[in-house]
Amino acid sequence: MASGFFALLDDIAVLMDDVAVMTKVASKKTAGLLADDLAVNAEKASGFVSSRELPVLWKITKGSFLNKLIILPVAFLLSAYLPAAIVPILLVGGMYLAFEGAEKVYHYLFHRKHTKQVVNLTKLSKAEVLEREKKKIKSAIIVDFILSVEIVIIALGSVIEEPIKIQIIVVTLIAIVATIGVYGLVALLVRMDDLGYKLIAASDNKASASKTIGTGLVKTLPVLIRILAVVGTIAMILVGGGIFVHNIHYIHELVHALPTLLGEFIVGLVVGIVCLFIYKALLKIFKKKK
Repeated sequence: MASGFFALLDDIAVLMDDVAVMTKVASKKTAGLLADDLAVNAEKASGFVSSRELPVLWKITKGSFLNKLIILPVAFLLSAYLPAAIVPILLVGGMYLAFEGAEKVYHYLFHRKHTKQVVNLTKLSKAEVLEREKKKIKSAIIVDFILSVEIVIIALGSVIEEPIKIQIIVVTLIAIVATIGVYGLVALLVRMDDLGYKLIAASDNKASASKTIGTGLVKTLPVLIRILAVVGTIAMILVGGGIFVHNIHYIHELVHALPTLLGEFIVGLVVGIVCLFIYKALLKIFKKKK
């Protein structure tokens, strides 16, 4: 009886050791997506009245957990009964990431000056404000679903050779940590300017440390979000390229002599440009038909 108990403890220890190792591997694979996830969700969770930012963010976070609850069982069923589908799904995800990254670069290079933000000064009723809030939350949850699929599939792809029980524990941990980590940081980001304004108000607009720190926080937030957007774009291209490099032998052979990050970035950029070209061509064809 005692020997059986200790054997069980030994099995659990071995399992947890394997889980720890594979979680580290999977977290490295998915880390690139988290910068983009953070930038996107910071933008989606901002723009509300200060008192509504955290309640709105909580609704988006609950939606994100629901997304994971839908995605994870489907991913594990695919891994158990149709593992051959994982790589094609990864490649589709890689194309999507590379396309999004290339589209952001294209927009920055060619359409940045043409984009104008229209400010609506019309006073909205409470019902209209709530309706807009509801639409923005829905949009954020949809974007989160897409990013969650990518995170789960990439994490699953990194442990696909492991037993299913390790896959379930590792990918579930990655999904939970990613959600808590991203939305926790988003909560801090969207409240940075509010904290800054409170520090400025506390200083009675006189020169002081609190006013300096508050002003710094207010000015830093938009810069920080822009930096995150740039990092997220680079991360999308790198992750998208990495998926192709690691899953298509021919592409791996083409860039294996280059530094890893450079090879993955070049592949991601090329894939993104091709996808963007096809997308633009299809748009023109459909417009002509209409």
